[in-house]
Amino acid sequence: MRKLWLVFALCSLAFLGGAGELTVAVSTEPPTLDLTSDPAAAIDLILHHNLYECLVQVGENGEFHPQIAESWEVSGDGLVWTFHLREGVVFHDGTPCDAVAVRESFLRAMAPESLNPHPEYFADIAEVEAVDARTVRFLLMRPVPYFLAVLAQADSAIVPVKPRTGRPLGECPVGTGPFRFEEWRPGDRIVLERNPHYYLPGVPSLDRVTFRFIPDDAARVLALRAGDVDVAVDVPPQLAVELQKDPDFTVISGPMNLVQILAINNSRPPFDRLMVRQAIAHAIDRKKIIELVSLGFGTPIGSHLTPGMPYYVDLTELYPYNPERARELLAEAGYPNGFETTMTLPSNYEFHVRTGELIAAMLAAVGIEASIQLVDWGTWLERVYAQADYDLTVIGHVGRLDPALMLTGYGAERPDYYFRRGWRNEELERLLEEGKTCMDPERRREIYARAQRIIAEEVVNYFIQDPHRIIAARAGVEGLAVYPLYVLDLAHVSSG
Repeated sequence: MRKLWLVFALCSLAFLGGAGELTVAVSTEPPTLDLTSDPAAAIDLILHHNLYECLVQVGENGEFHPQIAESWEVSGDGLVWTFHLREGVVFHDGTPCDAVAVRESFLRAMAPESLNPHPEYFADIAEVEAVDARTVRFLLMRPVPYFLAVLAQADSAIVPVKPRTGRPLGECPVGTGPFRFEEWRPGDRIVLERNPHYYLPGVPSLDRVTFRFIPDDAARVLALRAGDVDVAVDVPPQLAVELQKDPDFTVISGPMNLVQILAINNSRPPFDRLMVRQAIAHAIDRKKIIELVSLGFGTPIGSHLTPGMPYYVDLTELYPYNPERARELLAEAGYPNGFETTMTLPSNYEFHVRTGELIAAMLAAVGIEASIQLVDWGTWLERVYAQADYDLTVIGHVGRLDPALMLTGYGAERPDYYFRRGWRNEELERLLEEGKTCMDPERRREIYARAQRIIAEEVVNYFIQDPHRIIAARAGVEGLAVYPLYVLDLAHVSSG
């Protein structure tokens, strides 16, 4: 373990109005502290909402509300979005977060040399204008009805282009959030302290937050039980069930906005036959998977959207669990005795492996013998994801905040996507293109209701569940919630 300590104190002011300290156990250490240059989810979990902020924020129920911007309006044609900034917002280094700073932050993200993980999010921005000190205007090249969703993602965090610290954001992050950076001990912890100049009075409640890196699931829970930490993030279901029985702890859980699927290679026989895919759908009991693998910590889904996303349609009963019907469909498709296949699973994701093993047993009950092939994550990415060299696999797709961002794998722009090869639907392609620019919410509801039904009826993939994120805390910790983004928002958390 490196002994290097990265220590940064922005000022020596005493804490004002805080109420205690909190220690949080997380599984993964961030590779850098700049979430605008690296896609690692571990950065978002610790720093998004806590240290870095956006113009708008997504709430725990998926709604958008003001953050750095206090209000906004959009032109009737959807091409001009105007945001009015809060008064008195400053970066942790003391520089004002005004319209010029916001404009420079977006120009940094949009620059050709930008390291932003998702430059495509900003591709439709033609110009960013600082109208006055507190007004920012975005001019778009085409209507983007999901623009708020783009602005709420970590990729759109507002950062100073030239922080006064003189150090890169990856080592010394600077934002506008309720907490500011204090220190990073690589291999051990990250410490945040209360921002005494935060624009919301009385926020945050805590003086200091320490994030400790404890990769092992059982070790995180042991640290919680021992009192070494106050909160444990990403607790496995089997350990959460035990904690629920103990009055000294509280378990908070909710859908994590992750689409777990049985991905099907539609370009390979016999999966290029709809009846075979329908047979697979009838052979799988998703409720049993949630019961046995997730121990109830999961929400069944029937499409490539989650219930927390706008325009979600519940299609879980489209192909109900019915092994007899599955065998009938296999016979009609020319496989009365079933067939043999291979299920390639990423060995580093125990959750997906256990799900795949249970699905394989369900398929065997109707005559489909799926042998399990475990591969490391690098091999899975290269063979399955990049080359589509697989029959079946189980994986999770991180949920976005709008269907236009979530369903791209089914559209015309991704003909070689790993589960898209060998399958296309022209009606669906037209709908997805229309949905990207349609500003009418009711029409978008119609578009995505129909799009989800096409995908589900065609069984492009089999949709299993939105697994729950599980957080455990000692009794007395209040205000924790699960968001549709991978964040741990501590702005309103208190430690009793």
